[in-house]
Amino acid sequence: MAAKVLDSSTRCLRCKSIVLVPIGPVPAGLLVWLAGRLEGVFGRHVIVAETVPLPAAGYDSHRRQYRGSALMALLRDLPYPGAERVLGLTDVDCYVPGLNFIFGQAASGGRQAFVALPRLRQSFYRLPENLALFRQRALKEAVHELGHTWGLSHCPDPRCVMHFSNSLHDTDVKGPGFCSQCRDRLGAVGKAER
Repeated sequence: MAAKVLDSSTRCLRCKSIVLVPIGPVPAGLLVWLAGRLEGVFGRHVIVAETVPLPAAGYDSHRRQYRGSALMALLRDLPYPGAERVLGLTDVDCYVPGLNFIFGQAASGGRQAFVALPRLRQSFYRLPENLALFRQRALKEAVHELGHTWGLSHCPDPRCVMHFSNSLHDTDVKGPGFCSQCRDRLGAVGKAER
């Protein structure tokens, strides 16, 4: 199923849909690729929205990073009626107080989440770029953050996509799928939401 593009004049009428929102410039090829993978993982229709601007007030010039809370507020306020989840993708470095950086953030049991892409790229660490590896990392972080929106917590299984990534190595070790326990929890939540 090809990803649909949602613009500001389109109403999101499908129930059980995920809206993928680029926050600032994000590679179009990644959006389309990720939309297809997320449809397969969650069994929901994925719609790619128009790009929204980065929240200028969310930029911390001392850290040269965006506050995750500013991106979460932006996503929370986007009017996508009928969207079950709203997942932002941004190509800027982000943080929350108490952490040097984050790969993403989610509203546990809520509707919105986002993934920050820069630290998922090899080039961030001055290594040769690897598009396939970058896409896999983005997929894992997207599935992880969406899992939080369905109420899943961090999993102790290092191969489960819900395992906490304290470093990029943790992201590379885990798979893009849920362990059996997390899959069962996700299934139970899905049945309760119907």
